[in-house]
This record gives sequence, C-alpha cells and structure tokens, in this order.
Amino acid sequence: MGDPGILRGEYSEDDSVEPRLRPVSLSDFQGQDAVKENLAVFIRAARERDDSLDHVFLSGPPGLGKTTLAGIMAHEMGVDFKVTSAPALDKPKDLAGILTTLAEGAVFFIDEVHRLKPVMEEMLYIAMEDFELDWIVGQGPAARTIRIPIPPFTLVGATTKPGNVAGPLHSRFGITVRLDFYTLADIVKIVRRSAGILGIQVSEDALELIAQSARGTPRVANRLLRRVRDFAQVLGDGRVEAEIVEESLRRLQIDSYGLETHDRRILATIIEHYEGGPVGAETLAISIGEGIDTLEDFYEPYLIQRGFLKRTPRGRVVTPLAFEHLGYSPDGRKREDQGFLF
Repeated sequence: MGDPGILRGEYSEDDSVEPRLRPVSLSDFQGQDAVKENLAVFIRAARERDDSLDHVFLSGPPGLGKTTLAGIMAHEMGVDFKVTSAPALDKPKDLAGILTTLAEGAVFFIDEVHRLKPVMEEMLYIAMEDFELDWIVGQGPAARTIRIPIPPFTLVGATTKPGNVAGPLHSRFGITVRLDFYTLADIVKIVRRSAGILGIQVSEDALELIAQSARGTPRVANRLLRRVRDFAQVLGDGRVEAEIVEESLRRLQIDSYGLETHDRRILATIIEHYEGGPVGAETLAISIGEGIDTLEDFYEPYLIQRGFLKRTPRGRVVTPLAFEHLGYSPDGRKREDQGFLF
C-alpha cells in the first residue's frame, strides 16, 4: 500500500525529538482532564501513605499518551521508571530479570500488554498481588518452587485492545484508565506547546489547520508540525503560516478531516468492491494489503469516531458521510465534480 504516512509514525529521522515534546508532569499534560484529575488524587493519596501507586491499566488508540502518562506517574511519585513491551518478554527469565531488579516503588510499564504470553501473565499474578516471584528450581522429580520477594512496585499495562487482555490479569489492576481522542482545542494547545519547545513560529490560523488534520492524536499532531516546519523552511522563510500548512497537507495527501491515502483507500475499497459493506475485517485487510491488527488498531478507531465507518455484526459498513467526502454517488459511482479537499 505504499508509504504508511504520518499516522503510523514511520518518520524515524526525528524520533529523538519525541522525548523532548513529552510532558513530565500532570500540569503540563494537555487534555484528558477527567483522567488527570483522578490520577492526581490517586498519586497524592499514595504519596501521603508513603505507599506505591496501585497498578494501572491504560487503554485507547495509539498515540494518545499512554507511555507519556506512565512516565508522568513515575515522575509525580518520585520513583524509577522501567519500560518494556510484551513482545520483548520472550522467556520467563526476561520478566524475572526485570522484576527482581526493580527499585522500591518503581513504575514498570509494559506496552502491548495484551500480547503477554500466558506464562508471563501467571508470573505477574503473584508479583502484582503479593510482591513475590514464583521460580522453579531443578528439573524432573527434584524440581521445586521457591518464592522470591521483590520490592513493591506499580505495574502500568497499556493496550490498544483491552478486550484481548486475559480476565485474571485485568482484574489485578486497581486503576483503569481509558484515553479517548483529544478535542480540537486540546490539540491546538499541544501543538502550540510543541512549537514553543522546538522554536517554531506558528500563526494561530496555522495551529488550527494542523490541529484539524491531527486526528485528535497528539503523536500525529507533533509529527505534522515537524513536517510542516520542513516545508516552511524550504518553501518559505521558516515561519509556519496557514498557506504553508495547506500546501504541506496537499503534498502529504492529508485532507481536511485528517484522512490519509490509506484511510481513503479503505473506504473506497468498501464502496467500490463491497457496495459500501458489510465486509468482514479479515476480508477487508486482505483487500487493502494490510494486517488485520493494523486495520483495527491504527485506522478503524478514527474512521469510526469521525463517522466514516461503522462496525456491525455482519462486518464493516461505510456511512453516507464517506460517500459524500470521497465524491461517490449513493450507487457507488465516482463523481468527477467533487470529492475530498486537502
């Protein structure tokens, strides 16, 4: 399907910029107000008791700040922050090695927690509840299990697929947080803050345009800002104005709704090949040459949230808004006189 675009975040040349843009305190974190207010209470209560923060379960689409929030929890608690992902934990000894070296009260962040192997989940059950680690010593008839004490810690598990997390593991998290797409006003604040950190001059009109095309996602907003900065530097005087943003979006093939080429291809495929749906997720993924996880995790949440796509018991169905935005008549024929606008 070609270049995965801004959404998938494949622009590795400035990955080093991301840490600079991440807020380190709740006061700097824009948006998700209800989540921040509750976390502030939980963090304050834990600190006043001189206790570790309860285990936290974070869910929501990619790019909304799950890793950032985990880091903020560690910062606010004044403890160490350890980061890994479920696919990186290949063997029990990998997880045991981390758990036994955690500092007291540390925040241990596991991304993609829904991909943990069952043996890892079982190890975590006891570790989360009793702060002990079951370990088998010896082999065969002489094998025996010993329990190794580990320091109290806070496990923060993040996932884009909360329904795929095993029930016993999910039940051991004391705090459950769901992150939703950000409002336009919050994305504007995020882009303004990032522009200040990066030293980019941006007009208010340009901020609005970038925010409108950022899919309600801070990660996308920051990457758009950096791409627009490049165009402003080469095509203009370095200052980001509305005209530069419009030209940048046109060249990046991002439209007024923040849809990229991949998004439009998904919708057009359903319209042209499946008469607008319904079509099963696996069939659709094969038709567009993407993995089903990529389809469900990266593309569908925003398309559904903006009203372009619906999930039904029979499969995916595009909405009248999708027909209108892409310039299709109700019978699926492409109209030459209108379509999406950059």
